[in-house]
Amino acid sequence: MADVMQERAGVQVLVCDADGPEVATVQDALDLIGASYGGDLVALPVSRLDARFFKLSSGFAGEVMQKFVNYHVKLAIIGDISEHLESSSALRALVRESNRAKHVWFLPDLPALDARLNA
Repeated sequence: MADVMQERAGVQVLVCDADGPEVATVQDALDLIGASYGGDLVALPVSRLDARFFKLSSGFAGEVMQKFVNYHVKLAIIGDISEHLESSSALRALVRESNRAKHVWFLPDLPALDARLNA
């Protein structure tokens, strides 16, 4: 299945396929932003993120998240990141703060995204 634009709770969302290309560079993130043209949010499965995203010292997560903020496209990272959270208090803090804000969310699944959009 390819990445598809869907309306979810009145919001245009690019729902990315778990088997799609990995987001391993800032350009990959920009490509997703471009693919979401006309949409408001990208729902990206955790499996598509390079492992560096979860090692905050690499700076990769910050670069990716900042691109989405700069281009006014929301990002929802979908899936289980508990393994990463167990090993990083900094990541736990980032997830907690991100989920309180409006631009980047870490959610377990698409029904949780729907609930967030409906809130």
